Amino acid sequence: MKTLLADDHPLMREGVRQVLSQLEPPVEIIDAHDYPSLFAQTALHADLDLALVDLNMPGFVGMLGIAQYRGRFPDIPLVVLSASESPNDIRSALEAGALGYIPKAASTAEMLAALQQVLAGDIYVPPCLGNAGLHTVAPADFEALQHSGLTARQLEVARLLAQGCANKAIGGMLSMSEGTVKVHIAAIFRALNVSNRTEAVLAIQRLSQTSQTP
Repeated sequence: MKTLLADDHPLMREGVRQVLSQLEPPVEIIDAHDYPSLFAQTALHADLDLALVDLNMPGFVGMLGIAQYRGRFPDIPLVVLSASESPNDIRSALEAGALGYIPKAASTAEMLAALQQVLAGDIYVPPCLGNAGLHTVAPADFEALQHSGLTARQLEVARLLAQGCANKAIGGMLSMSEGTVKVHIAAIFRALNVSNRTEAVLAIQRLSQTSQTP
């Protein structure tokens, strides 16, 4: 597995390297120290499985760097690693397209669990935000989902997700990479205002049943 680790503090990168070394399969780590090097390294390594990115680095202010990265590299799953535990920062990062947000104060076990959750296709939301920070009210019917800004491709992913298909199976059926499937699932989570795969499946099933009611 190839991971891009972007942080402007060398000691922080070294500490995170030690954590990533515990992941399976073994991780190949590419370093970046600011947003320009993050973009350059991603362009050089199109086969990245994950980008783990410090929120505040030279090159961009606030969430602009995250949004720029998601716009330029939509197929690369991105997880924010930040010293901030502000609920506003967490929500803003997820809304900008991050698939997870890990506070730097997290333990090794918490960080590993978060990364495994993202790699499995879910979005990781840290406990410091809590469910109160996530608006979990789903759209009223499936037609509302169709008009929620999702592309036709994302609607196809949503239907397969509701059938219990794993990311790899969805990718095979729709001829797309698992990374692309994860990005589409993240968009579906945002459209449904849910925070994990189980909530998304239940919401999609409810919407489908509603749309089929005479």
